[in-house]
Amino acid sequence: MDITTSLAASRLVAQQRAMDITANNLANANTTGFRSERVQFGDWIDRQRGTASPPGGGTVTYAQDRATYRDTQPGTLTHTANPFDLALPADGYFTVNTAAGPRLTRDGRFGRMPDGTLADSHGNAVLDVVGKPIQLAPTDTRITITGDGAVASENGPVGTIGIVKPADPMKLRAEGAANFVAESPTTPVALPGIVQGAVEESNVQPVMELTRMMDNLRQYQFVTQLIQAEGDRQQNSIDKLLPAGGVP
Repeated sequence: MDITTSLAASRLVAQQRAMDITANNLANANTTGFRSERVQFGDWIDRQRGTASPPGGGTVTYAQDRATYRDTQPGTLTHTANPFDLALPADGYFTVNTAAGPRLTRDGRFGRMPDGTLADSHGNAVLDVVGKPIQLAPTDTRITITGDGAVASENGPVGTIGIVKPADPMKLRAEGAANFVAESPTTPVALPGIVQGAVEESNVQPVMELTRMMDNLRQYQFVTQLIQAEGDRQQNSIDKLLPAGGVP
């Protein structure tokens, strides 16, 4: 493969990755607590050797999708009047205990399990400030949750929901649409400002994502046309250089 085609192919791979990320954002436009992703492009420099004869050259720069990162802007809060629905208007994550271990999430659609455990929509227990499940008694019917996460009922205090923040927000590995694995230490959030009876919607802006998708498509088509034009140019050169009868 010649250098021109290699350079164009590297751009196609990067654009395909950008298209996949944008499509995933659009697919999760209605996923509670979802945060959109972006692609960070960079250059991969290939330093050429033996450029003295013939003279010229030095480096060839390829396109590269270096990483993906998340938009940490909070989504819109929607009030549901469900006392078990919780939203975080600022930084921080709830912790739920999944079969694979504790996971962070901003999806606050919680509810009471038959055994009284406060859990997410998948049945994973919501953990308190010391990593224990929040347990409600059968007689706890009027539940109140304050901004600092304190849970109480008509029978008295129940516990305090733990809200944590990772040391490096970019070191969160997605697991599903709304859960994350923290790959950096986490610290408690003292004043999370929890809103009871509300959920945080996805921060995806569908119109913006559609605009990005169309731009990605146009760039992908442009590079594809470039590769096709380069292939035609090379074929024309071969046709002109070879004799009419083919290879001598």
